[in-house]
Amino acid sequence: MTETDNACSWIRSWGASPQAAHDGLGSLDDHPPLADVTLRQVVRVGGGGRRVRIRFTNEFGTGPLTIGAAQLALAAPGGAVRAGSERVLTFSGATAVTVPAGAPVLSDPVDMSLPALAELSISLYLPERVETCTCHDPALDTGWTIPGDAVAAPTLPENAGDLPVRALISAVESVPDAPAKAIVVLGDSRTDGAGSTPDTHHSWPELLAERLETGYVVNQGISGNRMLNDGIGAAALARFDRDVLATPGLGCVVLSIGANDIAISFAPRDDGSLADFLKMFPGAPVTTDDVIAGHRQLIARARERGVRVYGTTIAPFEGSELYTPAGENARQTVNEWIRTGGAFDAVLDFDTVWRDAAHPGRIRDDFHAGDHLHGSDAGYRALADSVDLSLFS
Repeated sequence: MTETDNACSWIRSWGASPQAAHDGLGSLDDHPPLADVTLRQVVRVGGGGRRVRIRFTNEFGTGPLTIGAAQLALAAPGGAVRAGSERVLTFSGATAVTVPAGAPVLSDPVDMSLPALAELSISLYLPERVETCTCHDPALDTGWTIPGDAVAAPTLPENAGDLPVRALISAVESVPDAPAKAIVVLGDSRTDGAGSTPDTHHSWPELLAERLETGYVVNQGISGNRMLNDGIGAAALARFDRDVLATPGLGCVVLSIGANDIAISFAPRDDGSLADFLKMFPGAPVTTDDVIAGHRQLIARARERGVRVYGTTIAPFEGSELYTPAGENARQTVNEWIRTGGAFDAVLDFDTVWRDAAHPGRIRDDFHAGDHLHGSDAGYRALADSVDLSLFS
């Protein structure tokens, strides 16, 4: 098989949408500068394969990013790597690379037997200070910083520190053993897995990948993200081409977005802590017609690529500090269109799964994380279990 043939068969098996550090939740605000340091991060892929490459990102960087060395391995507990699985990553044959500001870079492929649902350890050495870190905030998988070049360290040294974001990595791609298609989920914090137990892979897209067994499910949720306006991460309409349509092996898109557009637009306006929170979300309030039009745009752009488009209804949020009756009415209006408008190839009715039968504006107590907004592990499991797997066959 030629390299061209291999390129045609690449499929994305893991992803994390890139953000600027200042457009996230602020997890890096008090973190020491990233300079002369090794980052070790663990990701769990959906489907496996026989060749692997990593997409590193400097897409929100304000200057060049130098990667002095990088290594891929199967992860072992506690930040260690599985002996014999280590692969040195190169870039056009070189062990180091400088990534221009605003750009990603793909590593050269490495031969690797990668099982479905495998945990990968990705280590990269940063010899120079990273002025602006492109990241995904927060990371629900523990990552570490190690002083100096420790890319090849088999275990974590005692001086390792915590890394609170997914830093400088945006995708894992593989060549599958059999034809396959990627399922990309575009969403907000409820897609990202906010409220779930860290290091357990309990976001609903990851749990869906488990049900599919060899499912290439790519989670492109951003906590706090909106469809129509930037704020926490670029708006879904703005990042759709990069995070979804450019996905190798794309076969299906699940749109699970719009909840924050509604919640922020109809949130209570006061002078308290909520007012400070809302400052993170610029732009004028939007209407239900705006949210529906945004969905139609995303659907049209996906269908141009010949992929199926599924939509999820918006789950309840009464009991959270963002709730208002007007916001609830808007949620119901958009959900009615999602269910009956005929715009999607299929609808995943997450509202019905999560809502309290006795109080439909609220999430069931056992399905939220204590904030009446985000899922618990059980809540995300219920969403994943509700999905008809035949939609992806």
